[in-house]
Amino acid sequence: MPNNPTSSPSSRLQALSSHLNSPTMATKDPITCHILDTTTGRPAPHLIVTLTCQSAPASASVAFTAVSNSDGRITNWDAEQKKDRAGKPITMQTMIEDHRGSSIWQLRFNTGEYYGAEKTFWPWVELTFYVKEGEHFHVPLLLGPYSYTTYRGS
Repeated sequence: MPNNPTSSPSSRLQALSSHLNSPTMATKDPITCHILDTTTGRPAPHLIVTLTCQSAPASASVAFTAVSNSDGRITNWDAEQKKDRAGKPITMQTMIEDHRGSSIWQLRFNTGEYYGAEKTFWPWVELTFYVKEGEHFHVPLLLGPYSYTTYRGS
């Protein structure tokens, strides 16, 4: 690393600390996923995924969407902009906390668009699972055009 005489060790440490604690580096949503393409043995990038809470009443239901990154991972989701009765934004965390225990969630992978129309038996793969308050849930999907498998990750 080049020596910068105008920055002190404390200012460099502060800059590093703020970088590591930035939202993109320090946080991930309570539900994450990882998609691996078994035909190539590599991650499945650019796969569109939707996450919904099946336990939520329709008025409080929010769809979260994301596109897998180059490593086939989704760690953060984009949410519809909905607010609760008090005017606060509805987030994944608040939806999980509102259920006080377990809630049912569903991941929907747009595999038909990923592989191409009629080049897969699965136009969508839908995985439905329980989420317990206070835990992190990672759901890997091992995907092929004619088969898939999944498990509870860590």
